Amino acid sequence: MVSNFDFLRAEWPDLHNEAIRAERLAVADPRVSCFYARRTLELAVNWLYEADDTLRTPYQSDLAARIAEPTMVNLVGPAIRTKMDLIRRQGNAAVHRPGPVSHQDSTRTAVELFHVLYWLARHYTRTPDNAPASGLSFKRDVIPTPVPAEVRRKKQAEVQKMAEDFARQQDELAKAQRRNKDLDAEVLRLRAQVKEAKAANATVPDQHDYNEADTRTHIIDLLLREAGWVLTNPEDREYPLTGLPTSTGEGRADYVLWDDNGRPLAVVEAKRTTKDARDGQQQAKAYADALEAKFGQRPVIFCTSGYRTFVWDDHFGYPPREVHGFYTKDELRTLIMRRAGRQALAGVEINADIAGRHYQARAIRRIAETFADDKQRQALLVMATGAGKTRTVIALVDLLNRAGWIKRVLFLADRTALVNQALGAFKQHLPSTPVVNLVEEKNTEARVYVSTYPTMMGLINDASDEVRKFGPGYFDLVVIDEAHRSVYQKYGAIFEYFDALLVGLTATPKDEIDRNTYRLFHLEDGVPTDVYSLDEAIQEKYLVGPTTIDVPLKFPREGIKYDELSEEDQEAWDLTEWDDDEGAPDEITADEVNKHLFNKDTIDKALQTVMAYGAKVEGGDRLGKTIVFARNTKHAHFIVERFNDLYPDLGGDFAQVITHNTSYAQATLDKFSRRDSPPYIAVSVDMLDTGVDIPEVVNLVFAKLVRSKTKFWQMIGRGTRLCPDLFGPGDDKSGFLVFDMGRNVEFFNQNLPAAEGRTQPSLRERVFRKRVELLHGLDSGGPAAAETGQATTEQATPEAPGSAPAAPGTAPEEPADEPSLRRSLAERLQSEVAGMNHRNVEVRRQLERVEAYQDPAAWQPITADKRDELIETLAPLPTEFKEDENSQEAKRFDLLALRLQLGVLEPEPGFDKLRQQVQDIAEALLDPTTINNPVVAKHRELLADLATDAWWEDVTLPMLELMRRRVRGLVRLIPKTRRGIVYSDFEDELGELTETELRDLDIGGGWTRFELKVRTYVHSHGDDLSVQKLLRNRQLTSADIDHFTRVFLDGGFGTEGDIERAEEEHGGLGLFLRSLTGLERDAVAAAFDEFQAGHNLTGTELHFLKLIIDYVAKNGFLDVGDLYEPPFTSVSPSGPEGVFGDAKVDAIQEILNRIKATAIPPEAAAG
Repeated sequence: MVSNFDFLRAEWPDLHNEAIRAERLAVADPRVSCFYARRTLELAVNWLYEADDTLRTPYQSDLAARIAEPTMVNLVGPAIRTKMDLIRRQGNAAVHRPGPVSHQDSTRTAVELFHVLYWLARHYTRTPDNAPASGLSFKRDVIPTPVPAEVRRKKQAEVQKMAEDFARQQDELAKAQRRNKDLDAEVLRLRAQVKEAKAANATVPDQHDYNEADTRTHIIDLLLREAGWVLTNPEDREYPLTGLPTSTGEGRADYVLWDDNGRPLAVVEAKRTTKDARDGQQQAKAYADALEAKFGQRPVIFCTSGYRTFVWDDHFGYPPREVHGFYTKDELRTLIMRRAGRQALAGVEINADIAGRHYQARAIRRIAETFADDKQRQALLVMATGAGKTRTVIALVDLLNRAGWIKRVLFLADRTALVNQALGAFKQHLPSTPVVNLVEEKNTEARVYVSTYPTMMGLINDASDEVRKFGPGYFDLVVIDEAHRSVYQKYGAIFEYFDALLVGLTATPKDEIDRNTYRLFHLEDGVPTDVYSLDEAIQEKYLVGPTTIDVPLKFPREGIKYDELSEEDQEAWDLTEWDDDEGAPDEITADEVNKHLFNKDTIDKALQTVMAYGAKVEGGDRLGKTIVFARNTKHAHFIVERFNDLYPDLGGDFAQVITHNTSYAQATLDKFSRRDSPPYIAVSVDMLDTGVDIPEVVNLVFAKLVRSKTKFWQMIGRGTRLCPDLFGPGDDKSGFLVFDMGRNVEFFNQNLPAAEGRTQPSLRERVFRKRVELLHGLDSGGPAAAETGQATTEQATPEAPGSAPAAPGTAPEEPADEPSLRRSLAERLQSEVAGMNHRNVEVRRQLERVEAYQDPAAWQPITADKRDELIETLAPLPTEFKEDENSQEAKRFDLLALRLQLGVLEPEPGFDKLRQQVQDIAEALLDPTTINNPVVAKHRELLADLATDAWWEDVTLPMLELMRRRVRGLVRLIPKTRRGIVYSDFEDELGELTETELRDLDIGGGWTRFELKVRTYVHSHGDDLSVQKLLRNRQLTSADIDHFTRVFLDGGFGTEGDIERAEEEHGGLGLFLRSLTGLERDAVAAAFDEFQAGHNLTGTELHFLKLIIDYVAKNGFLDVGDLYEPPFTSVSPSGPEGVFGDAKVDAIQEILNRIKATAIPPEAAAG
């Protein structure tokens, strides 16, 4: 009998027999056909791993891991890899999922199997006469139909038994092969034959049509299947419609998703991947109109290309929005029923028993107006710690639920303790609403789900079931608790994945690039949906405020200098075991105090201060509840140890350590939470910084430096809660004390600008970025760029067997020149992209780009646009690519080497420091304790060269690459030298205690908000003449300053006091504005044009001048004194005179003065 798979008969008879079964049963028994297709694929993949030595066995032996292994993806290419995954998933669904399997699905799976096996035979046949014809295509008429009488459709249980038997057979076969030594020689012979065959077959172009368009349609089917849509009926696809705005009035909807009552729930318009999914929006709307006219129910509209999907429920007036999958039948039913049952939020009463304060009700109403009137699906609530954010959001959930807006809610927090608190609060205030903690229970049905971010990320990435438990439409509302800490790049995929209303709760919003809370909620920077500040809460007596006391201990602030100690302490210093090969140091820096050195007298004086001056309860007889924020765990334990020595009469449980590592930490915290139960002093590292609500706390001790404003205000929030009758009947808590031993209050009173930084990228991401930058640098100039055309030719056909990169850990031949370095860089980056799992939600967001860059041709050449795209979209994504040497030390050395290579391409001042780091590593490896290791000794000659300066003269990129490859695996062998802990008892000095003012209690508003709104205004009003003059270095006048003042006051940006503060602190409003907005770089460069034209500047002078121009463009002006500070001292430690002559320095100073003067009206300058 003729088969589409006859080309396998000669060389792969086993695959041929299995494939024929899948083919012949495609109509007769679709479920069994899909099982055999998957089984055939698994046998084929196993053969590839045995025969092709370029493949690396993955960390797991299952089919999914073998398909996703980066060397496999590199070998077969993204198109064949996608087909393999479709066959696997369809086979899994047939075996494990209830419900029928359509013959359309099984036939398409057989077609995909045909393409995969064609690829295998095309590239691996060892006899040219057995190669499949280039024009061969799958013939559907070969599939037997109608169903032969002797064929009986197998029940699903039988198919599952077949799958179990096959898995057991494969496992037993693998074990037998491992035991059979004789097979080794056979495998080696096979690999040699295959290698020769691959090389020969690669010379013949592969002209087969792999029909990727049909594969993409199959992917859309599987996305629908993830949401439970089996699509077995004829009316599910290509549904005919009339009444359309076409010449005939007729057309066909690609997919219609039906309810059990025969009414349409959704219509899906599928577009080719080359088109934007939104191109089908109006066409899908016309289909929805026709379906509504026919069935009396308007379906929800989806448009998809397989890469991107958009949903449009136009009944409520929302615009189309991108989603990461399809809704289930129940979720679509809920959407449609909501059209009739949803009430206007303005008419639903807020439950005052849950949230009865005026500002809580106001916040709920403003969020409701945002959702209902503004058609905005995101809202951000800024509310001071202790003001009742959780109660407010619970009342909001209650309101939305009673109004018919939501069914299921997800509450996310970044710590288990916060999740547990939320769980208790929901159960207390909504006792009839089922609530589940996903950290502990994964499969329970509920209405409210609480979870940490990592737990939720793991659940939505769980690919063990073909139907996702938590699809994009599962939740109607997602709440982010402590949004300022949690809305980071790492978990942003969660908020994009769920197509839900989004509410963020925070006490201290921040304006940072990747932590930009406002941007996530589609809000103007500095303008949340509603804000209730700490200052307001204190004034209205809903919270209490702090009294801050500066505790000026000398050692933690200035360090310890031997010369300043008494004779007695100097003698003790000399006798101390410093754990240092060089003996006793001359001084201990402030940073080392309470990190490496713990001084008894320092801790004693701090504790005695708190015990003497801290707030007391029980008529002043006992210290009130106190939290001590320690620097590290050893510091915390030393504090408690010293307390017990100082106050043995208090029984040993008065002060206790509570950290995440403490045994029975939660039980100890519960005791601390009780008013009259010890411990009364809780010494903590991080655990009590946030999320702990203990009203009885009246003393906070900052025994460490804090430099995060967000964290500082969260820590202050531990003391703000009201506590009635704390000091006796009718004597309520009215404030709390803050003992500051680290000048934290002084630091935050400076009102330093909000950080514009981003979340620190992972080490892997940083290395990926540097590789991309190096690749771009090679393509932008130099020998590698000159030969890009040749490299393109060599890499453009990776499908050809033999061209796949070597498996990780078996690096290709070390590059002898820049073109070969470029090729190895591109192959390495492509391997990382190949290892990005398509089912991961973070990867799925960028799936189109991931698949594009799995093609080696996409890496030729790397333009500036491609570089930016790779760094912004692909670098942060997780990958399953792993190297044999995957230690953190090796990755750090990779980063170091890449920075050196970039430094060769474009000289930078820090190159010498980077080189010195490598030389230090080489010296450490040459140490007798290390060089005796045979692995290290093999590279003795290179290490010796690296330690000299001669090797680094005229160093080249290939030399540095050779260094990276040979040394990266050695770095972890350098012995770890941990600095020992030193305990001392030198006499510290305690200055006079002073009460300090903690400014800026207006969290989320005040000065910071004024600065942000001013910055936003300037950058969004480029057509304003005064703004143009400000940014382009044109002279500002008094009229311009008056104009800005009027805009800021009339627009409610701030108060007259804010304007006066800006003028006072910056020497005028113009300079204040410049400090926020900077200058256009072209305008700054133009100011130095005449200077450059009049001097023949050296390379170093030009580099220094570039730093000046960049600094002024960013900061608006530059005082000449700043030229003696970083970053300028990295070029010339002695200042500009070390680069320019005196005359040039004078000329530069004059230009800088002129730039600064343009921000000061002449009238003001004259006054």
